[in-house]
Amino acid sequence: MGDLEQGAPEVIERLGSLAQVRRAAVRRLLVLDQRGDLSTEHVRVVASCVAVHERTVWRWLEQAHADGRCERLPIARFTLTEELRARLAFWGGNASALHRELVAEQETGGVKAPSLATLHRAIRRDVSQGIRAGIRDGEQARRAFDIRLRRPDKSEGHRNQVWEADHVQAPVWVEVDGRPVRPWITWFIDCYCCAVCGLAVTAGSPSRESILAAARASILCSDRYGEFGGLPEAVRIDQGKDFLSGSVRAALGRFAIPVGVLPGYCPWLKGTVEMVNGAVEKMFFASLPGFAHGAKRLGGKPVDPSEPLLTFSGFVELLLEWVAEWNQRIPKAVLDDRTPQQMWRDDPTPLEHVEAEDLCLMLLEDDGRPRKVSNQGVKWKRRHYVSEDPWIGDYVGKWVRIRYMPHHDHEIEVFDASTGEHLGRAFLCDQASAEQVRQILRARREAAAELERTLKAAARLRRERFAALTAPGPAKRLGALTSAEADAEVRSRDAGHGRPRKVARPQGVALPEPAAGWVLPVQRAAEPESGERPMLAAAGQADEQDPGRET
Repeated sequence: MGDLEQGAPEVIERLGSLAQVRRAAVRRLLVLDQRGDLSTEHVRVVASCVAVHERTVWRWLEQAHADGRCERLPIARFTLTEELRARLAFWGGNASALHRELVAEQETGGVKAPSLATLHRAIRRDVSQGIRAGIRDGEQARRAFDIRLRRPDKSEGHRNQVWEADHVQAPVWVEVDGRPVRPWITWFIDCYCCAVCGLAVTAGSPSRESILAAARASILCSDRYGEFGGLPEAVRIDQGKDFLSGSVRAALGRFAIPVGVLPGYCPWLKGTVEMVNGAVEKMFFASLPGFAHGAKRLGGKPVDPSEPLLTFSGFVELLLEWVAEWNQRIPKAVLDDRTPQQMWRDDPTPLEHVEAEDLCLMLLEDDGRPRKVSNQGVKWKRRHYVSEDPWIGDYVGKWVRIRYMPHHDHEIEVFDASTGEHLGRAFLCDQASAEQVRQILRARREAAAELERTLKAAARLRRERFAALTAPGPAKRLGALTSAEADAEVRSRDAGHGRPRKVARPQGVALPEPAAGWVLPVQRAAEPESGERPMLAAAGQADEQDPGRET
């Protein structure tokens, strides 16, 4: 008996809530009572195990004999209906505002409003904490209360089992052609050992070209990133439109690599690459000049606005040095305090290698149609491409197919249309020099700046100001003009644009005097009683002056 009483907490934990414990205990006592074996000792044991008084257990038995129920009667209490939940969301989760509204309805003859404390209890009981956070701040706040599932331990996988890919914009300003920009990084991360298998950096917005270049660098086993590489079994990506492009799917599909597309705005589903994104900012970007997320002055301005920035090439060089350190010299707690290189070497899974030339050609985008070679070369996108190799002279008048790296329109790879044999590389004819390109880009920037100034000036002219009111009333425009000023501005606008008015008003223009012999219209005279048609006075006068004139 003492052992049973000492184990009461374990019994309660095993059986669950008090209502379930009561139901099971009362049913057992009723069975003993029907057999005639019920005793006070049985009631005392049950009371000690469920942490209630003996009189409470006897009362449970009396209610079971009287009403035939083993559970407690449900308590009538205020509950939150769907309508009240919607009204709570209307007030942004403000229970006090909802209570004031219910009290106002009660005063106008509505149902009785609960107390504020009762309403608070109903909200806590009927609305989960995550839904309450979502009502206040939206879906992002609700997701903070979701349960995150853990992936299998690293020891259960192997290298190149799954890669994760992502774009990340570096929070560092670097100098590109005299202008500060924030470069973008595209990289592939091995989920087994958290290694950066390869990356691509671009000074502008990333595209499918960045993904293909990063994939090529990741698959090749080069010394730049260590001994990591080979073909992965699968790749996980998010909903980025560049990753979802047909070029990326086709390039990876040529190596039978399935691409798993994750739902949007769920970074925890690709936690490995997101972990690397956070680590590179804290461990590398924060130490560079021009760090955008560093300490700021009041007003958000940087502490040292005149700090010299890194060049783009210098930034890429330092980034590659950090990647080598991350892969080879920094141990990770999730890897049992081993480096990614140690994890990679300890795994005996064989690697699938691809030759560099084959990989380069397979990761190019196909033009999708055959093209005939003329004596001017291969025509693509209204441009002609030629090659210094002798094959192009032999293929004049024949059909070829081309492949290219997206946005690299200065060169293409040419293949035989019938056999698929790689013929060689062709380059753009009459390609502009670097200085010409810089001048064109400078002229484009100046034209864009001029257009922006013009649009800002037009926006200032369209801006309307209204008087501040302290009582309800119509909006009153400010900035009065005289009638003469308004007419002058309208006339200057019409004259400046050089276009006619939308509505012609001939009565506003003075007509010249009519030529001799023209008939002027006059008002119709009153109809005579005899029904004869009256003649126009001017016409009669003209007939008298010129009897031979045709009318």
